This record gives sequence, structure tokens and C-alpha cells, in this order.
Amino acid sequence: MSRHLNSLLCLGDSYTIGEGVPLYEGFPYQVAQILRKQHIPFHAPEVVAKTGWTTFELADYLINHSFNEHYDFVTLLIGVNNQYRGLDLGDYAEEFEFLLRKAIHFAGGNAARVCVLSIPDWGVTPFAADRDAKVIAAAIDSFNEINASLAQKYGAHFEAITAGTREAAADASLLAADGLHYSAREYGRWAARLAEWIKASL
Repeated sequence: MSRHLNSLLCLGDSYTIGEGVPLYEGFPYQVAQILRKQHIPFHAPEVVAKTGWTTFELADYLINHSFNEHYDFVTLLIGVNNQYRGLDLGDYAEEFEFLLRKAIHFAGGNAARVCVLSIPDWGVTPFAADRDAKVIAAAIDSFNEINASLAQKYGAHFEAITAGTREAAADASLLAADGLHYSAREYGRWAARLAEWIKASL
């Protein structure tokens, strides 16, 4: 296995930041920690994400900022704020496709080195206690059908994490103290799956 110091770019919103937990407990940093323990060298991940960002806001940021020419791996998790704000599915599809193409570009044109993560279902969290969980779940599923379809179209890896996030309905240990975002334990479950994907790709 190569001793090359691998790089990881993570694009998204609050879930990519790891809102609600210390930086090192978010999934990007947990991925790097897992792989380093397996003697696979990794830089600290580069996280380009902001709480509240929609696909449009992430795209706007990417257009107006400079990045490294190439990353070994790129993750893309975006769309919950589109759903939360009631934004159009058609616009999401168009903007997500742009973002996915950018992610592939960042990965040196290698779509197999890009991972799209499905959008978590916040409808089961205490934050959504006064809302209709079934309506939210159906909307999240509609957004995820789009990002899964685009991942397949471009040959990117797709990691379906939504079903696992719904387990938070009966397991509060998967949630952060804010009752909306996830705990280090849940981020760790995503990180384990991403680390396996990365390891298999090397």
C-alpha cells in the first residue's frame, strides 16, 4: 500500500462540520483517525461547509474561492437545508449535479474517488417534535432519490446513511445535545463506512 499522504475534501453543511460535537468528532476527522490507525497516511481533512448552506450557497462559495488542484478523495453531503426551506426539487437536481461535477474535478476527474452521502432524516429528532415526521421523511427520500441517481449517473460512490439516522428516534445516544444534529457515535458510524470505501479504493 502506498505511503502517499492522502488528502480528503469534505463538502457540505452542518452535518459535514459535525455541528454539536468537537471538530475532531465530526465524520471527516474520524475518517482520517480510523485510517491513520490502520497505517494509511492522511492529511487533516479540508472541510468546506457551513451550517444552513443549501446547494446554491455551497455552489456559490466554490465558484468564488480557490482550492488545491487535486484531492485524493472528496465527499459531498448537501440538501437538508433545501428540504427544510421547502426549496424546489428541480433546482436541487440542477445545483447538485453542478456540485457533483465540481467534486469530481477536485478528485482529479476520478468519479470513483467521490462519495455522495444521503441526507439524514432530521424529522425523527426532538427538534422536529412539533412537525409531521412522515412528511419530512417523504421529502428527504425525494431529495435522496435525486442525489443517488446523479451519483450513479456519474459513477461516484453512494453511501446511504439515512436509514441509520432514523434510528435516533429510539436511540438518543445518536444525537448531539442540541437535539437536532448527531453525536460522535453517529458520525463515527458514517466514518467507519467511508474509511472502508477509501481503503478499498487505494
